[in-house]
Amino acid sequence: MRLPVQSKSVYEPKDETDEWRVLTTQYWPRGISRDAVDEYVRILAPTRPLLHAFKRNDLSWAEYRDRYLKEMQGELQQAEIHRLAKLARSQKVTLLCVCKYEDVCHRSLLRDLIAQFDA
Repeated sequence: MRLPVQSKSVYEPKDETDEWRVLTTQYWPRGISRDAVDEYVRILAPTRPLLHAFKRNDLSWAEYRDRYLKEMQGELQQAEIHRLAKLARSQKVTLLCVCKYEDVCHRSLLRDLIAQFDA
């Protein structure tokens, strides 16, 4: 069973498809109020060194993806993924990040990890 998890930019306005909004960034986004999200889970964001390397174009998307997925194998990360997967069984979870395009953002990878989690 695939869990109801979606993702979008934190700069997109909240709408009726959002139920539980989870921000997963290393830095709080400029211009976003604290009440725009339901929770902030920094541990599910890429580490700062990984994020900076990708933004400097030192890594391809494939390299970034592989390193991010490896980071998400940590005990604390797996616990959070499991918790959000349990939450997604009762309500839709919307993952948020500052990136404009989902196809080159960790939130698409995280969405799939949560949606496929066998809890």
